[in-house]
Amino acid sequence: MSESHESPVIPQDSGRRPTGTRREFLGSAAAAAAAAAGVGSAAANDQRVGDERPRDKFQPESFWSRRMQPPEDGKRYGWFVDTRRCIGCHGCEVSCKAENDVPLGHFIRQTIYADVGEYPKVARLFLPVACQHCEDAPCIKACPCGALHKGEGGTVLVDYDRCSGHGTCVEVCPYGAIYLDPVAKQAVKCHNCVHRLEHGMQPACVPTCPAEALHFGDLNDPDSSINRAMAGAREQGETLHQLRSEKGTRPRAWYAGRAAVEIEHRVPTEGHSFGTDTYDIYRWKETDPQTDGDQRG
Repeated sequence: MSESHESPVIPQDSGRRPTGTRREFLGSAAAAAAAAAGVGSAAANDQRVGDERPRDKFQPESFWSRRMQPPEDGKRYGWFVDTRRCIGCHGCEVSCKAENDVPLGHFIRQTIYADVGEYPKVARLFLPVACQHCEDAPCIKACPCGALHKGEGGTVLVDYDRCSGHGTCVEVCPYGAIYLDPVAKQAVKCHNCVHRLEHGMQPACVPTCPAEALHFGDLNDPDSSINRAMAGAREQGETLHQLRSEKGTRPRAWYAGRAAVEIEHRVPTEGHSFGTDTYDIYRWKETDPQTDGDQRG
């Protein structure tokens, strides 16, 4: 890991956890942001990464190592997506947007699709994607203001008292799972609906899914719904896949079905975010992985 870069923006992390929520921040920032609407928006939305490798954007280990460690709560949250059941209704996207005040043109989670086969034997596959809540999260390593950290069950969270909108986390996320809010100019991503977990509820997308394709829970609990669902898929002969495991991030999400293999190349890469072009009619016949993976938020 390279150590030849500028010092972090703020001193060594103190381990302080967020005191405010994104909704609270947006409420106080909206008036001021309205006066500056459009100013610098082009720069804020330009999330392309340069020639640098993600590791070149990492801060010194002493700056992020503490934030990489989750609290000792005995939990290990994870996701299992059974793409064999997904019907592409986008209900998970809609519930996520409604629950988290996600603005038009931006997504915390997205269902990416692709048509496979040759007429008359064709099929449309669907791949619901969101933050993978990686064990070795590159966004935490790259954050120069110490805002990204591990919360309950290893959930990767953003401290909105600290996030300054540098966007470095966007540049290193290999799943396109982070975007910069156009009003607050802060990083936004899936946080496992921690506000719901605190009340014993599931993330909003899970109960919304009519096909029961999404499963969330504690991987350390052998009787949890996620472990039962994954065990059931394996008993049916399914091999569970993880997205871009070669990146070494150790994601906390597993997929059953062909979609994870067939559509992985369409998932945004470093420097990009989920975007509306995913649903552009002109992409329906795209089959070239070199172009499918180049999406912008």
